Amino acid sequence: MNKLLDEALSVDIAARIKSKAKKPFDNAYKAALATEGSVYVQGFLATKGKPYQPMEYAWIELSDRIIDPTLPHLHKNVEELWYFPAQSLTVKKLKAILEESQEDYPEDDPLPVYGNAPYEYYGDVMLGGKEYLQAFQAAEAKCREVNKSIVENN
Repeated sequence: MNKLLDEALSVDIAARIKSKAKKPFDNAYKAALATEGSVYVQGFLATKGKPYQPMEYAWIELSDRIIDPTLPHLHKNVEELWYFPAQSLTVKKLKAILEESQEDYPEDDPLPVYGNAPYEYYGDVMLGGKEYLQAFQAAEAKCREVNKSIVENN
């Protein structure tokens, strides 16, 4: 089932957490902490137009809705956005993973979270398990589908 993007709540939460452009993982983490009952989700975002390929991305979900705290910075119509989840984490589990990561690797940014090692590497620099690969391939196919006429005319 595809969940619907709640544009109004996304914009509201983005303002409340003071979301930043090009920081979807941090924005989603802050939004998850600020939104009771939410789930932190990592995966890929497919859009119509540039960059013509999936972006590794994060958002939160609240029951049957997607809340995207980075939405105001995307400058896209919501009809031109498709979300492909690869991993969902409760706030409790996410906090535990981040605390452990910061203890073990204090110099590294703990986000995004990729689950248990060993990872499977694919693409140029992305890593993750089979669910990441499946989400990436689905998002890549969507990017090709929605951008076919644009790419053909260039």
